Amino acid sequence: MRYADGGGLTAAGRAKREAVRFEAAEMFEQGVRPPEAARRLRVSRKSAYAWHAAWRKGGRAALVSKGAGGFPCQLSDGQAERLQVELEADPAAHGWMEDQRWTLARVAEPIHRLFGHRYTPREVSYLLHRLGWSPQVPAHRAVERDEQTIVRWRTESRVRGRPSSWARG
Repeated sequence: MRYADGGGLTAAGRAKREAVRFEAAEMFEQGVRPPEAARRLRVSRKSAYAWHAAWRKGGRAALVSKGAGGFPCQLSDGQAERLQVELEADPAAHGWMEDQRWTLARVAEPIHRLFGHRYTPREVSYLLHRLGWSPQVPAHRAVERDEQTIVRWRTESRVRGRPSSWARG
């Protein structure tokens, strides 16, 4: 993603860009051509020409920020907090006994069951990112793993030196 919050600008970032567009509008009102405005504002000529066209059609009001892009979240703030609590319980609490990992498809099921909203895996990914969750790669370890035996094997049966069959190549 290009922006820090997962694909969009913050309110402060949108306000900053809007201020640049308003500066361009002031220049257009003074008769400055789009290429010169682009050079002064350090933006692309394409942006300056697009702003100029919008300014000609609708004036300064046409350059006002339209707000955050994309669809609004289907979950309210209270529902998002409840989802956080549900996810902090392990997947076994929701019926997945074979392993203890949350997948995007698994997260979509409690969302549908609890709140009645259907989310695709990609939408679940965006939602989790917005809630501060990040992808994790679990360490795959056998359930039967015996740490003490492994430590003992590493210390006792370590092969030292070079076997005589190894030849320098």
